[in-house]
Amino acid sequence: MIYFKIYTSTAQLPPQWDALASHDLFLDTSYLKALEAAAPKTISLYYVGIFNADLLVGIAIIQRVKLYAQDMFRSPSASKLKTILKDGLSAVLKGNILVVGNLTQTGQHGLYFKSEAISQMSFLETLFRAIDELKVSIKKIDHKSIRAILFKDFFKDDTIHTSSDLFDQHSFYQLEVQQNMILQLSPSWLTMEDYLNHLKHKYKTRYKRAKTKLGEIRLAELTQDAILENSEHLHQLYKNVSIKASFNTFLLPPQHFYSFKVQLQEKFRVFGFYLNNEIIGFYTLILNGENLETYFLGYDDTKQHKHQLYLNMLYEMLAFGIAHNFKTVVYARTAMEIKSSVGAKPKPMVMYVKHTNPLINGRLESIFKLMNPELKWDERHPFKN
Repeated sequence: MIYFKIYTSTAQLPPQWDALASHDLFLDTSYLKALEAAAPKTISLYYVGIFNADLLVGIAIIQRVKLYAQDMFRSPSASKLKTILKDGLSAVLKGNILVVGNLTQTGQHGLYFKSEAISQMSFLETLFRAIDELKVSIKKIDHKSIRAILFKDFFKDDTIHTSSDLFDQHSFYQLEVQQNMILQLSPSWLTMEDYLNHLKHKYKTRYKRAKTKLGEIRLAELTQDAILENSEHLHQLYKNVSIKASFNTFLLPPQHFYSFKVQLQEKFRVFGFYLNNEIIGFYTLILNGENLETYFLGYDDTKQHKHQLYLNMLYEMLAFGIAHNFKTVVYARTAMEIKSSVGAKPKPMVMYVKHTNPLINGRLESIFKLMNPELKWDERHPFKN
C-alpha cells in the first residue's frame, strides 16, 4: 500500500530520510535543519514522505510562502505604468502559495523517489494528495487559503515531463523560467593557469585587469566566529544586491549565514573581500557532491564598480571549484551575460504552476510574462575553439 506522511519539522523525519536523499545535500537533514533555523520569515517548511508499505520510497520538500507587496517589489518603479502593473500583480499574487521545491536555491531540489520501488506516476499522484491535505490543514489551523501551487526548476530533459498529462489534469501550466548558468569544469584544469590557457586573448586580458583592480583588497575565508561577529554587516551587504532584483519572494534574516555555517560546517563556505580590514564584499558557496553551488553574495555599491568585485567573485568561485576538483560550478540565475563571460552556459528550466482561482489561472501565462519578462542578453564565448 502506498501512502504519505506530512512532517513540519526535521526532528520528525523518518530515519531512512538521509539514505534516500544522499545524492543531494539540499534534501539532506543537515541542510534542512540549517534552512529551518534561518528561513526567511515568510517561508514555512513542510516535508512529505511517501511510503510503499513501511519503506520510504519518495520524499518532497514543500515551502509555504507568504507573499507581500513590499517583499515582491522592493525597488521603486521608474514609471507610473510600472507602478500600476506592480500593484495589479501584487493583488493577484499576494497571499499564501505552496512551492514544491526550494525557493532559496536555483534548481530542482525538492523531489526524489526510488524508481525501482515506485513509479513516477504513482509518486506524483500521491504527492498531489499530500498537497491537497496540506491545503486543508493550513486552512483549518491558520485560516489561510492557498492562492497558487508551484513545482519549480526542472531542466528540459527531466523525466518529470513524461508525466505532463497528469499536470494538465490538475490544471497546471508549464512556464519557462530564467536559465541556470552552469560552468562545466574541464578535467584538464588542475590550476587557474590551465583555465586561463583555454581563454581567448580578450578574456584572459579581462581576467588580469579585474585582478589588478582589486589593488590592496585581500580575500579571506570567514570562520564561524567571524560570520557571527559580522552577521549584521553581511546582511546589509546582501540587501544591497537583493533590493536590485525586479521581483523578490523573500528576504533572508540576519543570522542566516551563521546558521548555515553551524549546521553545514565545511560544506558551507563564506569568503570576504577586505579593504583596510573591513569587509566590502562577500560570497557564499555550498559544496554539493560534485557540484559547487554558488549561494548568496553582497557588496558595497560604492566600491563594486571601481574594484570589479562581482566579476572577481565569479573568478574566485571558479578557482575554488578547480582547486577542489568539482565537476561543475552552478552560478544560478541573474547576470547571465557576465557569467557567460567566465565560461558558464545557460541551461533552460521550466516550472509547473497553478492558481487556485480558475479565472486567474486561465490568464496565468500572461501574468507570469509581466512578472518575468524575457531578458535580452548576449552570450559570451570566452574559450578558444
